[in-house]
This record gives sequence, C-alpha cells and structure tokens, in this order.
Amino acid sequence: MRKMLAGVTLFCTSAFAFQGTAPAPLRGYTPEHSATEVSWEQKFRAEPDAANIKESLRRLSARPHHVGSPYDKDNAEWLVAQLKSYGLDAKIEEFETLFPTPKTRKLELIRADGTKFTAKLEEPTIAIDPTSNQHDEQLPTYNAFSKDGDVTAPLVYVNYGAPTDYEQLEAMGVSVKGAIVIARYGQTWRGIKPKLAAEKGAIGCLIYSDPRDDGYYVGDTYPNGPMRPADGVQRGSVMDMPVYPGDPQSPGFGAKSNAESKAKLIPLDKVQTITKIPVMPISYADATPLLQSLGGELVPENFRGALPFTYHTGPSIAKAHLALTFNWDRKPLYDVIATIPGATMPDQWVIRGNHHDGWVNGAGDPLSGASAELEEARALGVLLKQGWKPARTIIYAFWDGEEPALLGSTEWVEFHAKELSEHAVAYFNSDGNGRGYFRAEGSHSLESFVDSVTKDIIDPETKMTAYKREHLVAINRATPDNRAEVRSRADTRMPALGSGSDYTAFIHHLGIASINMGYGGEDQGGGQYHSIYDDFYWYTHYADTDLSYGKALAQTAGTMMMRMADADVIPFQFTDFADTIKVYAGEVKRLADTMRAQTKERNTQIADGVYAALADPKKTRVAPKVEALPPYFNFAPLDQATDDLSAAAAEFDRAFAAKGATAPASLNLQLIQSERVLLDPGGLPNRPWFQNMTYAPGFYTGYGVKTLPAIRETIEQKEWSAVDGQIARTAAAVEREAALLKAATKTLSGQ
Repeated sequence: MRKMLAGVTLFCTSAFAFQGTAPAPLRGYTPEHSATEVSWEQKFRAEPDAANIKESLRRLSARPHHVGSPYDKDNAEWLVAQLKSYGLDAKIEEFETLFPTPKTRKLELIRADGTKFTAKLEEPTIAIDPTSNQHDEQLPTYNAFSKDGDVTAPLVYVNYGAPTDYEQLEAMGVSVKGAIVIARYGQTWRGIKPKLAAEKGAIGCLIYSDPRDDGYYVGDTYPNGPMRPADGVQRGSVMDMPVYPGDPQSPGFGAKSNAESKAKLIPLDKVQTITKIPVMPISYADATPLLQSLGGELVPENFRGALPFTYHTGPSIAKAHLALTFNWDRKPLYDVIATIPGATMPDQWVIRGNHHDGWVNGAGDPLSGASAELEEARALGVLLKQGWKPARTIIYAFWDGEEPALLGSTEWVEFHAKELSEHAVAYFNSDGNGRGYFRAEGSHSLESFVDSVTKDIIDPETKMTAYKREHLVAINRATPDNRAEVRSRADTRMPALGSGSDYTAFIHHLGIASINMGYGGEDQGGGQYHSIYDDFYWYTHYADTDLSYGKALAQTAGTMMMRMADADVIPFQFTDFADTIKVYAGEVKRLADTMRAQTKERNTQIADGVYAALADPKKTRVAPKVEALPPYFNFAPLDQATDDLSAAAAEFDRAFAAKGATAPASLNLQLIQSERVLLDPGGLPNRPWFQNMTYAPGFYTGYGVKTLPAIRETIEQKEWSAVDGQIARTAAAVEREAALLKAATKTLSGQ
C-alpha cells in the first residue's frame, strides 16, 4: 500500500538532515520552490481534524446508501455542498449502469424423508446497534451479477473454490459436475468461486462465511467483539471483473442515460461478465445444516473450517434447492467531482479518489476513507484562502458504484479516456481505513515519492514517522531470505496493484501511475465486511475509534496531492521500477523451471509406481496422468529488455539529479507517458480491456495481482505454444519504457 540522492538540485525529502544543515530539496523541486512547498505542506498537515472526520462518517453512514438508493443520491448532494463551502468547484457527474437487485431468493435442503430446512437469508437487528434495524432500506443478502436460476442438486464442498482446491478434489475422485458447490469466503475473490465452479460443471454456487476466517475462531463476535456473528452475511459482486470492470453492457465507453449511449449497449443476454450459474452468499448459521448433510470422504486438513462437526467433501444425499431471480435494472450513478485549477500547469492533472457508495451503511468500507478525503479537501480549501495555488490541476473524486463492479470510476475513466491519457499525471486512491501501520501498493516509479511523504507524517500512536513504523514492521514480518534487503534497500518495495478498488481503470486500462493507500493492521475486523453491521457503531467501537488514523490518512494523501501537484518536475524515480521489473522477470523464469521440474518428477513417480504404492483400496484416489514436459522458452528478449531498462533508468536518475532544476517543460510531458508506454492495445490474452503488460488482476485470482501477467498466466495455464509470443510482447513494453527514459535523459541534457 509506497533516497536520498546526493547532488544539488532535485531530491527526496530528508527528514533526518544533519543538525545545522538545511534539508535537501524535495525531489522534483528547485531549492527555492522546495522551501515554499515544505512551508505550505506543514500548514496543510496542521488542518485536518479527527472530530470533523468522525462527524462526516456519522452523517454519511446514517442510512443505507447502495447504488440507486435515495440516501446514495442524498450523500452525493451533501458532498457537493460541503466541497463548495470549502471554495472548491464541485459537481455531480451522472452515469447510468446495470445494477441488478434481488426479486426472489430461496434456499432449501430437501432431505430423503421429505423434511426440509429453509435458510433464513437475513441478518437480524442487534439492539445495541442503532442502525441495524433499517431493514426497509437495506439491500437483502445477495451476490450482484449472479444470473437468475432455479436448480436442485446434491451439494459438494469445495473449500475456498480455488484452482488448487479442485485439484485436490479431483485427485480424490470428487466431481462437482451437476452439483451445487458450497465454498467458504476467503483466499480467492468471491467472483472466482462461481466462475471456476461453472467451468468444472457445477450448476449452482453457495458462498458462506466460515467462523475460522472471520467469526468466533478469530475473536469475539458482534456485538461483544468485532467478528462476524452466526447470522452475518457478506454481500458482494461476483461479476467477472478480471475480464473487465464497470458497466457490463458498456465495456470501453462511459455509459450515460442518453439515446446515443443506450444504442451502443451490449444486450443483456450477450454480456460476458455475468455468472454462468446462480450464486448466493449465506451465513454460517444457514450453512451449518447444509454442510452437515454432506457424505463422502473426510476433507483434507486445509479444507477444515471451525464449525463444530466433521467436514466432508460430499456429495450430499439430501438435495439443495436454490432459486434466484433479479431485477435487471439500469440505475443512476452520482460521481462527485471537485476541481482546483492549476496556476502554472493547468493541463496536468493530479487525481484523488475514494468511493462513497456502500453495500449497506458502509462506515468502514468506504466511508472511513471518504470522510478522510473530504477533510483533505476542506484543508486544501483553507490553504486556498491563505493564498496557496497548486501548480497543476487537482481533482478530488468521490466515486459511486464501486461495490458492484467499480462502476463510477470505470465509467468516468472510459468517458474521459482521451483527456486523461493526455493530462493525467497520477491517481491516488483509498478505500476503507483502519488503525495501525501505513500501507501502500502501486506503480513502482512512485516508491521513492511515497517514502518521501511518509517520512513527514507522524504516526498517531507511536509518534515515530509513518515511514519508520512501516519500515520496522516490514523488517519484523520479512522472511529470513529477504530481511537484509528490507533493512538496506533505500526505498520501500511496494506491492503491485491487482484490482478491487477504483484505481483499476486508471492503471490497468489507461496506464496512469497510481497508488492505493491506507492505515490498518492493528484493529481486529473483517467480520462486519459487507454486512448490515458495518456501521458507525461498529466502526467507532472496534476500528479507528477516535478517527486519529482517519486524520493521518488525510494528512498523508493530502500531502501526496500537494507534493505531486506543485513539483517543478514530476518526481517519478525509475531505478526502483527497473529493479522490480527485473525481479518479476526472474520470477517468471523460475516459474517455468519449477513447472518443468515438477512435471518431470511427477512423470518419474508415475513410471516408478509411486502412486500405485500409495493407493489406499478403501479410498478413491485418481493418479495423475503423464504430461509432456514444458518446453524451454526464449526469455532472451525479456533479459535484454530488463537490462536496457536498468541502464536507462540509472542514466536518467543521474541526469535528473544533475540537471533537473533546469529541465524544460517538455520533460513533464514525457514523464506523464512513462506508465502509458507499458500498455499494449491488444490487451492481455482473453481480456483486451486490461492493457498494462507489467501488472494486472489475475484471471483466476480476481483481486490478487499477477505481475508480467501475459507471460505468467500463459505459463500457469500451460499454453506452451503462446509463451514465447507473450514474452516478446512484454519485452517490447519494457523496451518502450527504456526508450522513453533515454529520450527523457536527452531532454535533461539539452540534446
């Protein structure tokens, strides 16, 4: 969720300057402008008030505010009024997207003797929680973008419903063909569970919350603690977002309510991203009799949850009956957009975002982040009245429709794609926020920049800098193999971005350098997630109770916005980027070698009779089949490209340190393109909407990132004949980055 260079002009902030010496200028700033910027940033960080954030959180989470609800629009209008009162130019930008809601829901277990169990499918009021009783306004428990369906079949338990879980079941001779699978939440994104189940031949899918993952096994359950109670249910989207996010009927263009937009919509029966089988979430109270009905073998140890009975694979003798119908309506979205015009570089945009819609009251997700963002905007308004003006244009966005499918941000990005491709410098995202350590993930060219900001943020609990606390936590959590690097590396190595929040369209579709950030790791939670209990009462009792970390988020993200907007030269740093791309290249090469070695060993064991020797005649076991060895791939283009990038990045950073202060304005225009050149208009295999060749959400992980995805996933999916072609495409993207940096170095040198 992330050097100081020796030289004379443009450098990172030094929070640890030698006593009696002036701090080094901020990277991307002349010494004079750096001193002015530091002064304004200090004034900014003194402004955010935790009490204001808490009051905004209370107001925004007072009622359910899902897409299309009255309070969703009311919140959007209130946000606009607040932003205008701060002196910002604010408006609602409206889109119209598909958003299905439940019409009928039914789940029964039909036993052989004719008796039935009928699932409750609802979350009860908790007396001490004052908003949990707003049932008339709450969305029922359901998974958005499940298809309609009425199916009756035996149940099979598939653990988390991940690819490796199906491999284990298939080795045990367990098939899900013609069955309804029951999977527990966790490990994989929820949309992958019905996707894989359908590919394996299942006709329905149930997803339940096992107490081992977010219930009583982890901690006390709500309201006595933060974890999920027996009847709590996790709502959520199951749209196949690894193919493309946003409105399922309008991939590639922003959907408005006008006739022109409606004429281009994909017919509902042609949409790719709706599930192929019906799927529904249930509580562990409703899941208990279903799981108890399962026969078959005992599950492997890694399949075992924490319910007080023995887990079996199934199939069940009893049959489950799942019936779902939906209202397939198109609903309005209300994106709130506020703009602070740039004084000297108005055509370069720095963008900040957090969504405002929730599944229900949404105090933690997303309003703990949105309330902090609102306080950032207020603090910037104070600075504007004191005479500060950003050099670049600043855009503050509060997105609608993130929960169902990243709707508001994706439609906005697609609608403004041409302008954003020309003008967007960077995007800074947050979502829910908590109590604990700073975390960031994103574009590796921003690692040094993120560290420079967190060195100036004070952690509310420890009073050390957010950077130092994050660094020490990373050392503690590092493996013995990488602890030395964590200690010594000049910048924090940031994870890459997969998906799951509003940065997706910016970085993966348009190639805009992006960061996703927040605080957390100390407050115990997860049990309230996407339930009616994620509300103001829960958040202020079990999360960031005094909103001090909401204040820290406002200070952190707001400082990033100012520092990026005011820099004379965009402060990207590329040696970190080149270093990490080389790491990724090494990983995909090792992946190919590992799969080759594993296949060879497995084939040898088959030939030697190992599987026959291990066969238990009282259990069904399916021995693997002999497979052809993966071929040796031509990684030479990637090796050459990563070497070229490392050399170009080092040369650019040396030139930047020496001559950045006198860089012509054209250098900024080159740097804006530094993430764009990583795009390939052909997109990733089977999903052309995703065009960034360096990172993407995994096709079978959903949220989880796959780095160098075209190569990595082609190898993982054993599409051997396609691997060399994907290596060449990826290497070409890396070479484009190297060429851009070489051209930027010439610009710095006046050539």
